[in-house]
Amino acid sequence: MRVAFYLSYNGTYFLGSQTQKETSNTILGELENVLAKLGIEKKVIASGRTDKGVHATMQVCHIDLPPYWSDLKKLKRVLNNMLCDAIYVKKIIHVSDNFHARYNAKKRTYRYIIKTAPSNPFEKDFITFLKDVNFETIQKNIQLFTGEHDFKQFMKTGSDINSTTRVIYKAFAYKHKGYIILHFKANGFLRSQIRLMVGSLLTLNAQEIRNQLNCSQKHKIKPAPANGLYLSKIAY
Repeated sequence: MRVAFYLSYNGTYFLGSQTQKETSNTILGELENVLAKLGIEKKVIASGRTDKGVHATMQVCHIDLPPYWSDLKKLKRVLNNMLCDAIYVKKIIHVSDNFHARYNAKKRTYRYIIKTAPSNPFEKDFITFLKDVNFETIQKNIQLFTGEHDFKQFMKTGSDINSTTRVIYKAFAYKHKGYIILHFKANGFLRSQIRLMVGSLLTLNAQEIRNQLNCSQKHKIKPAPANGLYLSKIAY
């Protein structure tokens, strides 16, 4: 019986979401360890991976359950009692046997949160604090990313992919209660692509971003910090 897990998590103290051979200190590593204690030994497949320190308000995973775990409400309750406080199972639903959390995903939405104020210990793990941000310039330049582009100059090396072309359906910035929110929706993202796009918005001018997108000139970009980034929605 295949089910989909809808998760939220605080990625601050995890080494990313994906399972790793060297450590179990990842989001899926923690989830699989708890599932194993319940007799569920199958591998958990996520819609995509998030980097070390990146958070999620909605991550989707699938797994095949043994038949004796048919009570999904009970499973959700048990998992949330056993998982560490940084991970929360929002819901578990039945899906078809051919459902795949990664390959069936049509759109992925991320948000990046910035605050132009002195850093404080209560938000530092969840917000990127910056002294000087030109919001109007960011609001204008972020629109350059919309459409289909080859993002090979907006990715970290080491990605196992067939193509570096992605389609960004929406890219915009807005203010909300003292925060600057950057919104990105696409058919998929490359490794650290959003953090590099945000980094370019903070350091490059419009023509330099165009050059980077057209692959006509490469500029050195420092990825924006991971703590301001949230995976917020997966659409199927």
